[in-house]
Amino acid sequence: MTNYFSNDFWWGASSSAFQIEGAWNEDGKGKTVADYNAFLKSDVQADTTVASDFYHHYKEDILLMKELGLKAYRFSISWARIIPDGDGEVNQQGIDFYNKVIDFLLENDITPFVTLYHFDLPFALVDKYNGWESRDCAYAFERYAKTCFEAFGDRVTYWQVHNEQNLMARVNIRMNMYDVPAEQAEKVRAQMDYHMFLAHALATNACREILPNAQIGPAVSSTMTYPHSNRPEDVWAARMNDNFKTNYALEMYCFGEYPGYYKAYLKECGIYPETKPEDEAILKASKPDYLAVNYYRTLVASYLPADEAHPVGTKVNDIDFDLYGYFKMEKNENLVVTDYGIQVDPTGLRLLLNDYYEKYRLPMIITENGLGTGDQLTEDGKIHDDYRIDYLKDHIAACNDAIADGVELFGYSPWSFTDLLSSRQGFAKRYGLVYIDRDDFDLKELRRIRKDSFYWYQDVIKNNGLD
Repeated sequence: MTNYFSNDFWWGASSSAFQIEGAWNEDGKGKTVADYNAFLKSDVQADTTVASDFYHHYKEDILLMKELGLKAYRFSISWARIIPDGDGEVNQQGIDFYNKVIDFLLENDITPFVTLYHFDLPFALVDKYNGWESRDCAYAFERYAKTCFEAFGDRVTYWQVHNEQNLMARVNIRMNMYDVPAEQAEKVRAQMDYHMFLAHALATNACREILPNAQIGPAVSSTMTYPHSNRPEDVWAARMNDNFKTNYALEMYCFGEYPGYYKAYLKECGIYPETKPEDEAILKASKPDYLAVNYYRTLVASYLPADEAHPVGTKVNDIDFDLYGYFKMEKNENLVVTDYGIQVDPTGLRLLLNDYYEKYRLPMIITENGLGTGDQLTEDGKIHDDYRIDYLKDHIAACNDAIADGVELFGYSPWSFTDLLSSRQGFAKRYGLVYIDRDDFDLKELRRIRKDSFYWYQDVIKNNGLD
């Protein structure tokens, strides 16, 4: 196989603040929506109290990153560690912590790649504004982003604004939609989603003003949907599933407005968000410098006609929702399924990267791609995760193929560097190249143990790709 990875290709790894840091209320940090949701499940799985304890182990973890050979580390800053109540006083201890992390990464020749928002809205903004339902939340985010640009921008040149807004908006608890009446839910969701797009644009434009040499963009939860059959209506349904779950967001990020099919849906369902005339210029000025892609699986869709009981726009389920008048999710019988129900499809990654590049002509980086499953620590302290190696190998090969196809891909960061807190499965479900020796209720010593995949990925980085 010909190696198409450039010599300056970013081999990285990823994480997020609430899933690794712990220290959830130390040194002035405020509570977040992610904390609140985690504590709702404290009786059945680990929560954010300790997580992987990166807050107290960051030097040890970064030295492991150096040993691995990472060129870049994609991590998120906790908004509530910087501004505990979301829009009040800046917490200098939070600034100090991230300064130490950034400085130590740079000392070890690792490029910090910073995400501003990864599912962890300060909970004080829920109490004050109902979070993203209020336009005030967008301006609070702009102020937080400016604070970060001014504090860290002399050393951080790559910024990611929102992580997976398009997925987050589909999950009620991540949007602090706890008590919204069912008949109002989609109207509230559409308004929250719009204000997040506005916040993204405000932050992007601020970055261009404060840090003219920086690069900034979004990360999307990608979807590649196959039609259930070659019936034209199924082909259309597959296209619309991608459009409604990812492409509408990419269109907004890249062109500053909702595409026609999405405007028509919002209007027909009576849920078009409130906007202001000045928003158009703000949104259209904020085209990203790159696209970050999070990829785990593909989907299959068939056409789902509306009927008397289910008018157009009736939604069933949340993340992989069915939408009457548009699409219904189906199983792909041709793919292997993981223990957690994810259908593994490396070819889908190649197709998706080609699709996005043809549409948007922006450089891209993979910021999440990984296998979440249970790992077994052997008696002699090893983790033999050949299954993860196979997964990563096949997806890196797909990246290589996409580059050969002409896609401008500048980096690959698997999810995740260390094991971390899974929102739904705690520490039973593991993604890391490095094992964190704890379970949901026993912290043990939080030892860091290199998995077989750590050594395999180390060789990939040394070889600048698969040999």
